[in-house]
This record gives sequence, structure tokens and C-alpha cells, in this order.
Amino acid sequence: MELHDRPAETTRMTKPATPPAPAPAPAPADSTHPTAPAAPAFGRALCAMITPFSGSGGLDLDGAQRLADRLVSAGCDGLVLSGTTGESPTTSDTEKAELVRAVRDAVGARATIVAGVGTFDTRHTVELASDAEKAGADGVLVVSPYYSLPPQDALEAHFREVADACALPVMLYDIPGRTGVRIEPDTLIRLAEHPRIVAVKDCSADFLGAQKVLARTALAYYAGCDEHNLALYAVGAAGYVSTVANAVPEHMRAVLDAFDAGDTAEAARLQRRTAELVESMMASGLPGAVTAKALLGDLGLPAGPVRPPLRPAGRDTVAGLRAAHDRLTA
Repeated sequence: MELHDRPAETTRMTKPATPPAPAPAPAPADSTHPTAPAAPAFGRALCAMITPFSGSGGLDLDGAQRLADRLVSAGCDGLVLSGTTGESPTTSDTEKAELVRAVRDAVGARATIVAGVGTFDTRHTVELASDAEKAGADGVLVVSPYYSLPPQDALEAHFREVADACALPVMLYDIPGRTGVRIEPDTLIRLAEHPRIVAVKDCSADFLGAQKVLARTALAYYAGCDEHNLALYAVGAAGYVSTVANAVPEHMRAVLDAFDAGDTAEAARLQRRTAELVESMMASGLPGAVTAKALLGDLGLPAGPVRPPLRPAGRDTVAGLRAAHDRLTA
């Protein structure tokens, strides 16, 4: 695998290979969203999609296509595949590429596809990025290398090496609670100088740091924790990458739509309405992949089991998730 000698494709640095869905209508002139771009890097309402499995645990490509079509039809501008919610640690390289191809066939040019390719190995990450490009992804999601705890200079070098070798735009993924290492704001500011590093998915819970990056870079900043969607959007973020959107894509997008229409009170009300389901799915002590699949399965949507070492949600948890869902959607 050639890691460093692939020519840069400047026409793809800031625009995905497959055209995204049409950008939402511009906000009114008196909108309070200070820096909302006309066309964020990958859209604004993105779903961190689960990876459906069959009853026997294999990849359910038909289910993935049906779920992807539903999510996009319900307002998702983009789909992030093989991320944390997509159980990327337990899917093979071949499965990851097959998933991108299947979802691309299902949604066509209606939405962007961002493929999770980050690992704890720089060389392997580069290989997965190449696979994602060939499979039809519009961009790649690159998480901090986990377990090895690289210092900031090594972390920066890792991201630069991946971006140098990849022809697709890159979304960095800052989730220190899982990786054990933070992408510090100053590191993000330096990385923003790279022409193919165009976005960040933020799960750091550092609101001040986020504003620092927003003030000093042109990175498309995405909330990675659903409880922060509106707060980050209000200070100039591009949108969100949402796990909860697997179940209620319309309700998550409605928050941004209300804000862009200038109705900040309604946006706040809609955000607060999602809080019970967000808490049930994301703060119950179970990973979001477990709760999302449990709820989708109970709703009769493609999901299937989680792969070990994850375990399925218990009956009481499923009942609580469904009750919170039904109260939100009533």
C-alpha cells in the first residue's frame, strides 16, 4: 500500500466526490446564527448510523439500505458510517467497505456519506481511508488513536499523515472519553491549516475550547453529543452528528430548522423536548450503539444484535427507551 505518494486532488479537498443533498435555504437576514455556512462540509443534520446485523450476527446490508433511506427521507443531510455507534471496532475492513457501497446505492446523491476509518494504527487508518474512497464515501471520520495515548505532536502527525495520503476531506473525531487522549484546541487550530482537514466531530464537552476553535478556524464544527446540538449551533457550529437521530431524525433536525428560521425560543423548546430521550439513550450507562439498536428493534426498524463484547439491553431498559420515544413523538 502506497502511503505517501498519492497525488493530491485539489478538486476534492473541500467538496465531496458525490454531491450532497441540496443545502437548506439560507437563514433570514435577522437570523441569530452568526456563521451558518450556506453549505457546510458534509451537511448540517448528520446521523451516526448504527450498523444493522442479521439475527446470526452478520452484516445486514439490506437492512442498512432501508435504514439509510429512511434517515435521509426524514431529513438527514449526511450519514456517518462505522463510527462509535456503528460498532466499528467489531466490523472487518471488508464489512466497512461493503457498508459504504450499499448505503451509497441506497441514498445516491441525496446525502453525504462519511466513513469512519480511524484506528490506533496510522498505516491501517490510511488503508481504510483508501478503501472508503474506492467504495464511494464523500469523506472520512478519523478518531484519535486510542489506547496508545500519543502526545499532541504525535497526534498531529498522525492526522496529517492520514490527510496527506487521502484524497477525501477529513472530519476529525475528538472523543477523549473513549480514546483516552484529547485533541487540544491548539492542535485543532494547527490542523485546520491542512487543506483536506475540514471538519470536527466534538465529544469533548469543552464548550470554551469549541468556541476558541470556531473563532480561529474555518473548520465545520459538529456537535457529537446530542445534548450540545443547539448550544454549539448557536455559536456557529455547522450542525451535529447524532446517535439519537437513528430513532427520531425529524425531531433532531427540527431544532436546527427553527433556529435558522430565527425562532430561537422554539428551537430551545424543541431541544428541551429531546432531553428525556437523549438521556435514556446516551446517559443510561450503556453505549449508544446498544440503546439505539434496542429502540430501533422495538420500533420494528433494521437493527439486529450488537456484537460482543457489547451485550443487548435488558427488557426494562427497552421499555424505558420506548416510553421516552413515544412521549417525544406523541
